[in-house]
Amino acid sequence: MKKLPLALASIFLLSALSGCGSAAQSTDSKSDQKQLVISTWGLNEDALQKDVFKPFEKANNVKIVLETGNNGERLTKLKNNPNSNVDIMYLAESFSEEGIQDGLFEKIDYSKVPNAKKVIPKAQKFITEGYGPAYTLNRAAIVYNPEKVKGNIASWKDLWSPDFKGKIAIPDITTTFGPAMVCAASKKDGVDVTSDNGADAFKSLQALKPNVVKTYTKSSDLVNMFSNGEITAAVAADFVYGSIKKAVPSVKFVDPGEGAYLNFNTVNIVKSSKNKELALKFINYVLSAEVEQKTSKDVGESPVNSDVKLQGTETQGLTYGDEVEKSNVLDFKFINKNNKNWIDQWNKIYNN
Repeated sequence: MKKLPLALASIFLLSALSGCGSAAQSTDSKSDQKQLVISTWGLNEDALQKDVFKPFEKANNVKIVLETGNNGERLTKLKNNPNSNVDIMYLAESFSEEGIQDGLFEKIDYSKVPNAKKVIPKAQKFITEGYGPAYTLNRAAIVYNPEKVKGNIASWKDLWSPDFKGKIAIPDITTTFGPAMVCAASKKDGVDVTSDNGADAFKSLQALKPNVVKTYTKSSDLVNMFSNGEITAAVAADFVYGSIKKAVPSVKFVDPGEGAYLNFNTVNIVKSSKNKELALKFINYVLSAEVEQKTSKDVGESPVNSDVKLQGTETQGLTYGDEVEKSNVLDFKFINKNNKNWIDQWNKIYNN
């Protein structure tokens, strides 16, 4: 076998070493890639991957891993293992407040979240308190079928009419908008629910019982109940209205004169997270007008960034503009403090 000339051998050796260097660099790049674990509901995942997660991964050389489940399951899991690898947690307002009270979430350095300055006034309370912000909202009001109802519904009081005997459904006390029913029952009597811890409300809810055919835990149940004529009215969230209307085109969604009730979905940083700076960057990103404009259209999430402008049919099924201003906020610090007692009273009325 002939020996290679020294110069040529050197070239081959350098090329080989260069190739090894490229492979090592590529491996190092992957090993340097951080992992951000996000706990969320797992709904609309394809749209969220396209509009939210994938663009953030690409822009920040990060791999997002999702842990999915309902609010209660995921919060309980974190309580049982507060040092888990979860970095960020999406929760409905009542559950995030519970997590805050249990010391599970990190205070937010809002100097690193400039998009928080764009958040609408009614969602600023989360920022003022220093924990994770609201990134979207929805509302509970009244859905009814005018073809089956005498006159129009304009007030929470109308649900107590004898005309609705055995014909309405309301959210169970353990659901996101269950506490809103307690507050609405109090408000219709002109009583501030915080003044008597709900005593008047539960008298009214007892009086409402003959009209209630079901206290539901799944919003999807309402579609079948309206379709088969089992109910003619319900207290329901805006996000389920589209499905009901598709099944029963004559139904209407109305905000009572006393105001609908808002729920905010929040995004918090878990106290044990090792990626807090990256988590802050993610929160600022999801609050951006660019992301919220996309998710309002593709996911049906009502925006909280005041720079997001929606017109005409773009607002259908969302809570936006005047609808936000006219709605009531729920005080979950107060509600969570009374929650056990409220559940007991509710069960005595509706589950006996």
